[in-house]
Parts: sequence; structure tokens; C-alpha cells
Amino acid sequence: MTFPLITSITEEEIDLNTLLDAITLTSTGAAAIFTGMVRGITTRDDPHETTYLEYEAYKPMAEAKMAQVADEIRTKWPVVEGIAIVQRIGKLYPRTPTVLIACTAAHRDTGVFDAARYGIDRLKEIVPVWKKEFKPDGEEWVEGQYHPKPGE
Repeated sequence: MTFPLITSITEEEIDLNTLLDAITLTSTGAAAIFTGMVRGITTRDDPHETTYLEYEAYKPMAEAKMAQVADEIRTKWPVVEGIAIVQRIGKLYPRTPTVLIACTAAHRDTGVFDAARYGIDRLKEIVPVWKKEFKPDGEEWVEGQYHPKPGE
């Protein structure tokens, strides 16, 4: 059986209902969904205000890496049925969803929560998406903590 998969870099609004419908089978009984959003106020590490974020990506490479993340999820959690990995790009304001990872499975106790968590963590590690943060007092590129090893 071929399970549904969506990997997408988009400037369009993330539509949870449409994506969930696309990765849900008649055997699906659980969906674990993570959605990242633009914060207007950051309170930990370096507290500050954010006016908006601009996301950029090289779409072909980013979507290929998203497919790699999905393959890794399927290897680690073979019971996962559907997977959606969607990243928005463009100018995004506070309270706007920026990324969505959704995994579906027959039951909630099959690792589907762990699969979704793995998906967002791995996306942050290897998918080439760049973020520029605009604050009231200036702008800066935000660098991640992870530096890919050769072949990743």
C-alpha cells in the first residue's frame, strides 16, 4: 500500500483541514500535528519583540530534504500512515503558522507523537530554509544550532 505524503514549500496559508484530509485513510484513528508560529514576543534566552519574519528557501532542495525526513520517519515508525511536511516562506507576521508537521496512524499509542516531534526536529536540522527576523530596532538572519555533516 502507498501511504499519502505531502512535502511542500509554499507562500500560501497552511490549511490544516485540507492537509489532514489528504493524509487520512479509512484506517486512520490518530493524527499528531505540530505547527510552529511566528512569535511577536520572545521571552527566553534573548527576550525581544519581533515585528515579522521573512523565510526563504531553495524549493527543489528543501522539498527533497523534506522527503528525506519523511523517509526517515517511515523507517523509524513503519506504522505511520500519512505524513505532511509544509513550510511557509515569505513575509510572516506574529501569530501566523510557519510550519506544519502531521503524522497519522491507526492508533495514538503507535509512536505517532514521537514521529511528528522527530519530523520538526529533523526539518530544523537539514531542510535549507532561511529566516530573517525584523525587530523594532533592526533586522538579523537567525542561524540554527545544527551544521549538517557531509552527505546529510
